[in-house]
Amino acid sequence: MKLLFTLFGLILILEGLPYFTFPHAAQQWLRQISQIHPNFMRLLGFIALTSGFILCYLTQRTTLLG
Repeated sequence: MKLLFTLFGLILILEGLPYFTFPHAAQQWLRQISQIHPNFMRLLGFIALTSGFILCYLTQRTTLLG
């Protein structure tokens, strides 16, 4: 459970960093994202999810990455 909260904290740090350091650029980026077609966003989300699951599997269940 400690690892889960640590990972959640790291995610919050990484997600908040661009908005804290470059707020104007983040606003422009968010405007551009709002113009992307929803199906393309869904595809990008699926690719990110799949990559995350594969990375978690490789790090936890194999000796491939360490």
